Amino acid sequence: MGLLGAHVSAAGGVENAPARGTAINADAIQIFTANQNQWFPKEPGEENSKEYREAMKKELPLMTISHASYLLNMGSPEEKKLNMSRRAFLSELDRCDACGVEYVVFHPGSHMKTDEKECLSRISESLNYCLDKRSDGEVTVLIENTAGQGTNVGFRFEHLIGIIEGVERKDRMGVCFDTQHGFASGYDIRTEKGWKETFDEFDKTVDLKWLKAFHINDSKKECGSRVDRHESIGKGLLTMETFWCLVNDDRFTELPMLLETPVDDPSEYAVEIELLRGLVGSKKPAS
Repeated sequence: MGLLGAHVSAAGGVENAPARGTAINADAIQIFTANQNQWFPKEPGEENSKEYREAMKKELPLMTISHASYLLNMGSPEEKKLNMSRRAFLSELDRCDACGVEYVVFHPGSHMKTDEKECLSRISESLNYCLDKRSDGEVTVLIENTAGQGTNVGFRFEHLIGIIEGVERKDRMGVCFDTQHGFASGYDIRTEKGWKETFDEFDKTVDLKWLKAFHINDSKKECGSRVDRHESIGKGLLTMETFWCLVNDDRFTELPMLLETPVDDPSEYAVEIELLRGLVGSKKPAS
């Protein structure tokens, strides 16, 4: 079993997030370090960052991951948007390092109906630019696989390794696999056989050494739909066998596994976390 948790609110200040993780019995949490709907949001002050570190010490061994803004397009063909994305990502790296966040997850970007290969190359260039500017930083950057909606790249394993291969600071790179995105992009992980085939392909194409985290989501849309729509665990088109495979896979026992399922109240995450923990060591559910 990995480090189970969920995306939690940082409302009122990032320093409030760790206690919210403990309240849902999480081993790991994901946060937005600032308002993810603004290009250049108000930065957490030095005192907020200090309080966050202190709050994390109280909630140990809780682990934290940040999710970068959805506004970013690190592969944009538009120079203004590309430069804004890079500036915003630099700020994200700064916030993560100030708070002691270990990983930052980001959606790689969109080609905007231009050449896909050029987009992937621009994403690598953007990462090289940002990691060079913050060469003394410690946060590791995780590329999230996408559902392939619209002109998004990152929905094939070849895209992920293509980006990584173009990055100079490979010691600061990794991948976050989202179960809903993977399913929607065409990787059928509904059965143990499909799970094995998918991650054998990941290992062959990318290499499992790059896999650092999971997003755990059921899917409202069918396999290969290329539509990004999360659903609560057990209520979507994935199966409980999918999640049984995840939490019982010996290769992933040390990795953070974070829920991003739709909830009306954060306490619902505690129920889903308990459901997933109950699958550990249990008999494989019927498909």
